[in-house]
Amino acid sequence: MDKLRGTGVALVTPFTPDHDVDYTALRRLLDFTIDGGVEYLVINGTTAESPTISSEEKTEILRVVKEHVAGRVPLVYGIGGNDTASTAATLRNTDFTGIDAVLSASPYYNKPSQAGIIAHYEQLADASPVPIILYNVPGRTASNLTAATTLRLAQHPNIIGIKEASGNLEQCQQIAAHKPDDFLLISGDDMMTTSLVSFGAVGVISVMANAFPRPFTDMVRHALAGEFVQASQLLFKFVDLNPLMYEESNPVGVKAALEAQGLCSGAVRLPLLAASEDLCERVSRLTASNMLVVA
Repeated sequence: MDKLRGTGVALVTPFTPDHDVDYTALRRLLDFTIDGGVEYLVINGTTAESPTISSEEKTEILRVVKEHVAGRVPLVYGIGGNDTASTAATLRNTDFTGIDAVLSASPYYNKPSQAGIIAHYEQLADASPVPIILYNVPGRTASNLTAATTLRLAQHPNIIGIKEASGNLEQCQQIAAHKPDDFLLISGDDMMTTSLVSFGAVGVISVMANAFPRPFTDMVRHALAGEFVQASQLLFKFVDLNPLMYEESNPVGVKAALEAQGLCSGAVRLPLLAASEDLCERVSRLTASNMLVVA
């Protein structure tokens, strides 16, 4: 799956100020990220606010994305949940035409054992007609995929990689050291991307690349080429900005950055609230001062 090497963007779902899906802004964002150099798009991930998007809206969003992208970049689709049977049924009943892989977050809230996580993903992988990428984000799910669990699941022929957002470098190193050669280690933390690439990650699925695709993809490409001085210089542009992306929860911060650039509104759906005036001001100031805005 070399097509999933580099920068994938965890695409937000633009909303109108009335909180309807803004398909005009969605098309604009698709062009902005693709023209900015991202290698692939992740649709309906958690950054897309998937828990608050109806099934009918998800179907229409996917239709619009496939039609507008028209094969320019690969597509990954987010399907996850904490009900294994229901999630497997969704996988069996989804039209995956034009979709290259599924990104599936580890079950949240239930806090399953490692054996339960393995059984969950094995059932999903057996049900899915396209390859699955694991997603480990314990800060959101309340459970961690250990390196041993990831390596066990890497043996399944329909599980091709992991988006690793544990923040645990040693755990990521264990995966990199012992994984099959064709298993993809993908950074799930924007600011740890260059570190993970240094020992074997193939890229990132990024939040920041929604708003800053060109400097972010340039950073990742330098890292993949072993040019870590250049990669670090670009990484440092994001050091002060990145915490603001999560200060009032994701994707509130990145939508504020998108609004500052006129790409979409900052609207989110409850229980999230749009960025506060103070956060918007700081995001706008740092975006401009770091010259991250595309002219």
